Amino acid sequence: MSRLAGASCALVLASGSLLASEQALVLQTPTGELQGTLTVPADVSKPPVVLIIAGSGPTDRDGNTPLVAGQNDSLKLLAAALRDIGIASVRYDKRGVAASASAAHDESDLRLEHYVQDAASWVTHLANDARFSGVTLLGHSEGSLIGLLAAQHSPVTAFVSIAGPAEQASVALRRQLQGRLPPDLAQRSEAILAALETGRTVRDVPASLLVLYRPSVQPYLVSWFRYTPTIETAKLRVPCLIVQGETDIQVGVADAEKLHAANPRCVLRVIPGMNHVLKTVAADTDQQMASYADPTLPLASELVQVLAQFFDGQPMRAAATAPR
Repeated sequence: MSRLAGASCALVLASGSLLASEQALVLQTPTGELQGTLTVPADVSKPPVVLIIAGSGPTDRDGNTPLVAGQNDSLKLLAAALRDIGIASVRYDKRGVAASASAAHDESDLRLEHYVQDAASWVTHLANDARFSGVTLLGHSEGSLIGLLAAQHSPVTAFVSIAGPAEQASVALRRQLQGRLPPDLAQRSEAILAALETGRTVRDVPASLLVLYRPSVQPYLVSWFRYTPTIETAKLRVPCLIVQGETDIQVGVADAEKLHAANPRCVLRVIPGMNHVLKTVAADTDQQMASYADPTLPLASELVQVLAQFFDGQPMRAAATAPR
């Protein structure tokens, strides 16, 4: 899968104290340390453990990104919610991000497969930890694709996708850029995208497009564009749950429906009023933007209920109705 495949890794407890229910974990990899947080429920013998994979870009283990002023703490709140229903979790900073920045020495060397191998290594170590009864992969946003791929190469017992895109990343990017660039740049952007989709990098990138297609990030884009989430979802052979927020302005309900159509064995749940950072927020631009930087907003309550039902194995509807 990548240069890291098969490489030895080690999982160790880190020194220092966090909350009483939390422990710092470090995954030792050939290129550096990945920093994580283990959250455990009190007085629960051999709980399941969920590996939480954050979304794209510099999003950290708590669901926060330096690209947005303020914090939303979505994944930190998710870990606490899982703890409260008797489920352990590990969330971590991906290589090159936050406290794991030193594990990625050069952006040009990074590939999506590195993220996948890292997730698979976390799973392998957690699966061998006698404290836990099984490992579930939970991916948020781009983390859903990483989890889908890692689930094919690690001993997971279940998979959960939250706000996971269904489209190939290049298709989604092309759609997002449509009508937003002047004609000359739109033509150049399309040419670059088309080249990257075939595995070819491009040297001559207009200055105004460097934020998207700078030469150092192109190898990663090539690796990312190689995968289509619906195709990978169809390969799942473990119990799976697809969760989508109704007011998510980044990933739509149609994405969740496409993922479910690719693998009808998965359970599909659409959460009314839930947005991309897992909070209950109206479909109002100002409120949406404010929620991305407000850690005081609680998680959508129905999300926690859906996760509790899934882990308890209670009957759930095979598919959710479309939002009104």
